[in-house]
Parts: sequence; structure tokens; C-alpha cells
Amino acid sequence: QVQLVESGGGLVEAGGSLGLSCAASGSIRSLHSMGWYRQAAGKQRELVAAITSGGVTNYADSVKGRFTVSRDSTKNTVYLQMSSLKPEDTAVYYCKIAVVTQFAGAMDYWGKGTLVTVSS
Repeated sequence: QVQLVESGGGLVEAGGSLGLSCAASGSIRSLHSMGWYRQAAGKQRELVAAITSGGVTNYADSVKGRFTVSRDSTKNTVYLQMSSLKPEDTAVYYCKIAVVTQFAGAMDYWGKGTLVTVSS
């Protein structure tokens, strides 16, 4: 089993900054891609940013230049630093990791989500 613990969500004013983190633990043999998705009310879940095990990053066009994804593989943790936040960034943010576990092979795991609210 793999557990994900997300932290860092909250309320911030437009133009402000907020950081999220997601730490994975459990029967992890190796970590592959790690990333963040978000789901706003009434909308589908969408990719925000992702980072491969080699450090290659990918961002949604809507967050390029404002958000930065990073990872610390020694801590099995992925981060999302968000700046110049806009009200349209309001959503529940979920981390997702692709791992090879000790007993179940390659699996994807999702965090429970953390709410980010940007006030205008």
C-alpha cells in the first residue's frame, strides 16, 4: 500500500502565493512521474503540472509562468509553488504519483485533495 499526504491548501487573495506538498510513503520500490491535477466546481479534473523522474516538467497553459512543480525524490515528495494566483485557480488540488510498488507492480495513486480558494 502507498499513502499520500497532501498539505498547504487554503485561502489566499488574488495575486498571492501558496505552496502545496504531497508526500508518499509505503511499499514504494521506485517513483516515476509525480504531478498535480485540479478540479473546480462543475468542471472536469485537469492536469496542472507534472514532473518526471528525470526532472522534465509539463504545465497546463493556464499556469505556465506562474506555477512551479518540483520534487525531492529522497523524500518521495512533490511540490507545487503557485504565485500570481487568480480566482479561476480556485479548485481542489490533487496530487498523483506513478510508482512501482513492492507487491503490486506499477500503480497510480491519488491524494485526497486539498482546497485552494483564491479571493478576488
